[in-house]
Amino acid sequence: MYRDRREAGRRLAEAMAGLKGTHPLVLAVPRGGAPMARVIADALKGELDVVLVRKIGAPGNPEFAIGAVSEDGSVHLEEEASHVTDAWLAREVAHQRELIEERRRRYTPVRSPIDPADRCVVVVDDGSATGATMAAALATLRQRRPARLIAALGVASREALGRLEALADEVVCPEAPSHFMAVGQFFAHFDPVEDADVIELLASRHDHD
Repeated sequence: MYRDRREAGRRLAEAMAGLKGTHPLVLAVPRGGAPMARVIADALKGELDVVLVRKIGAPGNPEFAIGAVSEDGSVHLEEEASHVTDAWLAREVAHQRELIEERRRRYTPVRSPIDPADRCVVVVDDGSATGATMAAALATLRQRRPARLIAALGVASREALGRLEALADEVVCPEAPSHFMAVGQFFAHFDPVEDADVIELLASRHDHD
């Protein structure tokens, strides 16, 4: 159990203390991953940005991921996506791509995404039940040829961790409970993170050369 996302970020930073001196690129999965990523980037003297991935939620149950859309436009589908119609899926993918473009314009209006090529890259999210969103982020980033790709989560189901271990060079996750219901149950304070919070965290740059 964490007090809040910042405490989760501190615990992850401690677990990755060996990265200090490598100037890692720390990429938050917004919005929940952003407060944690800010703490990690500062602790490891790294650079902070976002990796934009949007979950495709099941019809009638948007919290249950049946896939994800990445910023490069690629779509990653789960087995459960076979139960939805092509027309519904096409509309949902188009909608999520629009939201991704809108977020990038809002989050980093004056610069392009930071290039992860040949960098040690740490992808941060507050938690994952299925691993779908983090998996999409890792698959997209792997194509950009980072030197090392690390998935860092506050909490995740064991199923999600098993899946992510096949996609990342390393998975760091202090909490992997056998009974996993929702990410929020492992945080005493799990307030919503708004776009304005992400923008502020990105702007409060403590990046180190």
